[in-house]
Amino acid sequence: MTTTVAGRDTDPVGHRSAEQIGNTPAGPRPLPELGKQRTARAPTSVDTVLDNGLRVIAVRRPAVPMVELRLAVPFGGMHRTHAARAEVLAATLLRGTADRDRFQIDTELARVGGDLSTGVDPERLSVSGSALASGLRVLLDVLADSLRSASHAAGEVARERSRLVERITMGRSQPRVIAREALQRHRYGDHPATREMPEADDVTAVTPAAVRALHRRALVPRGAVLVAVGDITPLRVVETIAAALAGWHSERAATELAPLPEVTGGDLALVHRPAAVQSQLRLSAQAVPRTDERYPAVQLANLVFGGYFSSRWVENIREDKGYTYGAHSGFEFTPHGATLLADADTASEVTAAALLETRYELGRMAVAPPDESEVDDARHYATGSLMIGTSSQAGLAGHLTTLALLGLDVDWLRAHPARLRTVTTGQVADAAAEFLAPTRFTGVVVGDAERLAAPLSALGGVALP
Repeated sequence: MTTTVAGRDTDPVGHRSAEQIGNTPAGPRPLPELGKQRTARAPTSVDTVLDNGLRVIAVRRPAVPMVELRLAVPFGGMHRTHAARAEVLAATLLRGTADRDRFQIDTELARVGGDLSTGVDPERLSVSGSALASGLRVLLDVLADSLRSASHAAGEVARERSRLVERITMGRSQPRVIAREALQRHRYGDHPATREMPEADDVTAVTPAAVRALHRRALVPRGAVLVAVGDITPLRVVETIAAALAGWHSERAATELAPLPEVTGGDLALVHRPAAVQSQLRLSAQAVPRTDERYPAVQLANLVFGGYFSSRWVENIREDKGYTYGAHSGFEFTPHGATLLADADTASEVTAAALLETRYELGRMAVAPPDESEVDDARHYATGSLMIGTSSQAGLAGHLTTLALLGLDVDWLRAHPARLRTVTTGQVADAAAEFLAPTRFTGVVVGDAERLAAPLSALGGVALP
């Protein structure tokens, strides 16, 4: 039922029509104030090291009757072909053992709503999995069997070699991959960290015997970490894990990635990509690890600069100038340190202008440091993102695994919102002046050198090919 007032229908319960909303004399209503930040309840957890040297972190998060597993084994290697052998090993790890073929593995996992997957990079080999909490023993049994006695059969190795070569060929045609590899070489030379993607010829030459030898030598528990998060009783789960993985042992310790050289500021390198209509900007500078007392201030300074959508850099080159669809600045962590990485893709004709504005915004972080409002916005974003990222079982498991490999634990995660709250605007300004100075950055510009050389040469600070 409605009544009419001044020629308009009015809902007696107070709802306004679309016409009324569109003709509000006072204009848009102001946004409500942010509510008080709630403190997350600390989860029950156990953090221990088993007899075989494996660190186990078990956390109770009973949101759903599931459990998430994350295994991370340091997997560094100095030899040029290590990346190729490591990729084939990871691809065939769950493709059969002495007691199970790949179909039996898939069937057993499916019965408990489970799955397992693998990945590898220059720093670590990872196994991720999940299952119904009631199926944890089955998940662990399959994992343990693969860790102890994966067969890496000749047929599986051949199949995965072919797939990997195809992925490498496709990947190296992608601009972002080209830019990433160019940046890694520019920052770190021939350090093993630069071999994020193996050479196709090296993959083709990998043999089953070489994969099995690498498995025996490098896929070991001492120095590795296993995280379990879910509807579990942590102490009981640690005992279950210890029993399941008792047969996985070695006197050797997992191989850490060699420390990276520090990134020093200097000219950007122009990398020629013939006929490219877009360019990739990749800038990097040395930062501080999460264990450094300055890290919360550097984290907030980076957010103000380019770490989220409302940052200065994004507002400038995306919203104001329209030079890019997206720009982002964030951290890359290793066990020995951290770097900042700022990236944006632009049309070739505005590449030099986008680089100029990027340098301008970096310099402005010191000349016009973040004010209290900017710092508070960044603080809310950092805290909220952390809470959202760790609200799920999978998200919490991923965060804890990353932290554990950096020597941190659940307590660091619990305490970080408080660290963010206590950072002052002055500390953020000091961090911005120290770590975001343009002279601290180096990097690459990937694009058509024939179109970019002249404007970048005029701008300066770019080494031409």
